[in-house]
Amino acid sequence: MPQPENYSVNNLNDHIGHDFGTSNPIVVSQDMINAFADVTGDHQWIHVDVEKATHCGPFGGPVAHGFLTLSLLAASTESVGVAPSDAKAVVNYGLGGVRFPEPVRSGSTVRARYTLAHVETKAPGAQLMTLKAELKADGADKPAVVAELLAMVMG
Repeated sequence: MPQPENYSVNNLNDHIGHDFGTSNPIVVSQDMINAFADVTGDHQWIHVDVEKATHCGPFGGPVAHGFLTLSLLAASTESVGVAPSDAKAVVNYGLGGVRFPEPVRSGSTVRARYTLAHVETKAPGAQLMTLKAELKADGADKPAVVAELLAMVMG
């Protein structure tokens, strides 16, 4: 589902429970996984050694880092319209309840889904929005990431 009608910083509470639907697809390529390993310094073989991960690993091939898949949640919020168009800014405020139920294999296509769970006024013009988020690879039985995204909406 797209952004609800009349969705704005002034009426976020009216939209608690809204399902923003599924994000645009993102292909988690081996190049992406390798670049993430380079940036973070996490070169564990289950992520970057394709041959060893394929022949010796528990997943039949290399898998994305959990934190890479987690970062894709933030990257895909724009495609579903989580931020009200009249917001001056929407800033990452943190996470809650992060779990990684299923690995994402290299080459998988993932999509995220978001539901507005809670809104709390923190200061005049600042509301803390809690989104229930789930990222799942196409064809997977379980989600790869389940988390609450916290975002400060400045109006």
